[in-house]
Amino acid sequence: MTHYLEFEKPLAEIEGKAEELRAMARGSDEMDVEKEAAALDQKAAELLVSLYSDLTPWRKCQVARHPDRPHCRDYIDALFTQYTPLAGDRNFADDHAVMGGLARLNDRPVMVIGHEKGNDTKSRIERNFGMARPEGYRKAIRLMDMADRFGLPVVTLVDTPGAYPGKGAEERGQSEAIARSTEKCLKLRVPLVSVIIGEGGSGGAVAFATANRVAMLEHSIYSVISPEGCASILWKDAEKMREAAEALRLTAQDLFELQVCDKIIREPSGGAHRDATATMAAVGQSIEAMLVEMDDMDGDALRTDRREKYLALGSTGLAA
Repeated sequence: MTHYLEFEKPLAEIEGKAEELRAMARGSDEMDVEKEAAALDQKAAELLVSLYSDLTPWRKCQVARHPDRPHCRDYIDALFTQYTPLAGDRNFADDHAVMGGLARLNDRPVMVIGHEKGNDTKSRIERNFGMARPEGYRKAIRLMDMADRFGLPVVTLVDTPGAYPGKGAEERGQSEAIARSTEKCLKLRVPLVSVIIGEGGSGGAVAFATANRVAMLEHSIYSVISPEGCASILWKDAEKMREAAEALRLTAQDLFELQVCDKIIREPSGGAHRDATATMAAVGQSIEAMLVEMDDMDGDALRTDRREKYLALGSTGLAA
């Protein structure tokens, strides 16, 4: 069953009516009904393009969080071969919100790491809705260390509302784990590319996305705080999330302009969930292209490239 967002209600009505007509016509030869359903399909397609041609930042947040959007596991299954999952931080536990391991991307050996939200109630609870605990970031550090030791490029797939803020996570050093993961990203002597495939929330995302190259899907978001959290702090009212989303400049288009992200990956009309196969193929092509850009760079050059990229943030494009 298709999950429609709030602003897609007119589309839901048209597509629902077309499906009703087809259900009525099944087992009969009523061509008029089929023609009417086809006309509704055409109207729905035009409305879909119109709705997604100029999404507001808040609507982009809704699309980025769509429950049917492909997640990290989907990308790994579709793009990588010989995936060998690696678990645990060798200290406390295995955090299921973070998955990663050795794999091949078009026969190129890589280390892939990402946040996994889950796709149903059971898996979302198991994955903690993609909110990593300290052991998740320490697992990522362990895998990045391994990649560095064996000269493997690191690919990260970011999709998290933010790091888990629970009592246990704080007791086990959440902020320290995030900082160490960010530091490890900066120190790697191998290529590091990151793709924001859904939500890029706060330090929980930065810990994976302090990369040589950062790409964002067209309707993904990347921000220091969620719009709801920002509204609660600034206006003491979480219902001001629309205004907060505007102010945060969290869309891929804003962040490309600000040079926070290096590439925007187009999504099918209606968002990644409308054609997951095409979306994942486009992400795979972008990852490969970003890795090719760094094929001739040695360890020192890669570290310098990363360092200069992040030191330059905020020095251009903000005056406007």
